[in-house]
Amino acid sequence: MFQPTRDQARDTFFEAWRKYRAGQPVAGIEALALEVILQHPEYHAALSDPERTRQREYVDESNPFLHMSLHVALEEQLSIDQPPGIVARFQALVHRYGERHDALHHALECLAEMVWRSQRDQAPPDARAYLDCLAARALRR
Repeated sequence: MFQPTRDQARDTFFEAWRKYRAGQPVAGIEALALEVILQHPEYHAALSDPERTRQREYVDESNPFLHMSLHVALEEQLSIDQPPGIVARFQALVHRYGERHDALHHALECLAEMVWRSQRDQAPPDARAYLDCLAARALRR
């Protein structure tokens, strides 16, 4: 499994944005990254200034690269229904919130929690807890 460094992940977003702005084609992971970038205009300035943002630490503020990376990970999960059942759970979120992007952000919170717990507990990601989180959010009022 490919596990990019922080700089490699950020460079993927920078390069996808650079190519898009230059009218050059993107392919593979850059195409997915670009889809995410285009959904988040609030991050375009950061992506346009890699010298300023490449090494920036996001401690007490939202990290645009983490947010976009979670989007990419979730889209990859949905494309292959992994963990099994995520597509159905995600469709329930879309139905509940009425808009795909809103549903994505609810799912991202579950994904981020699963990753955080896995790192905290030094254990494999808990797919069952992740799917349960998605199901619970679809039922939330």
